[in-house]
Amino acid sequence: MIRVHIFCEGQTEETFVRELLTSHFARLDIWINPIILRTSKIGKGGISTYGKLKNQIKKKCKEDPNAWITTLIDFYGLSTDFPKLAISRNLSSVAKAKIIQQSFQDDIAESNFIANLIIHEFEGLLFSEPEAFQNWCDDTQVVVNLMKIRSGFPSPEHINDGYKTAPSKRILSIFSQYDKVLHGSLVALDIGLETIRRECPMFNSWIERLESLA
Repeated sequence: MIRVHIFCEGQTEETFVRELLTSHFARLDIWINPIILRTSKIGKGGISTYGKLKNQIKKKCKEDPNAWITTLIDFYGLSTDFPKLAISRNLSSVAKAKIIQQSFQDDIAESNFIANLIIHEFEGLLFSEPEAFQNWCDDTQVVVNLMKIRSGFPSPEHINDGYKTAPSKRILSIFSQYDKVLHGSLVALDIGLETIRRECPMFNSWIERLESLA
């Protein structure tokens, strides 16, 4: 059986992997193991510095050389020491993300590592089907407004990374009760993996890369 360790930025991403990806890859005889990134000896979740992220990844790559190591972390809010983060402002955020993801791959430089960034953050995936929010809020206008945002972009991955315009900020501005840990993975479950793959090309490319390991 192929083994894949997925370093997750936090609890929501870990739940997403466990609930949506584990069963999908089990059918391909691929065992998925989500791991929440450590911020300290006792702390988990988030990325305080790239150096801490790099150390955890490289350590795992060497500890389990016969397994694959990958990541599920947000492009939005990356630590300032991330490779090639300060690249041309003239590029689109999606183009920047692709460059930074490749520089991440090159910098880790381990043969069993597959770099992956969520464009732009986990909440972007939830715009794959805004209607799924109707199960978690009483105000029907929330879904209407989320759909309006989604219709303004080519894909959920194009909903940008500004401080006030990142996907999570947009959701909170409309649905103030939104709680990532509480709602994030539940909404994603309601949407389903196939819809997210169809709507989010870069996310789908990552899934296809993992499927190719079978």
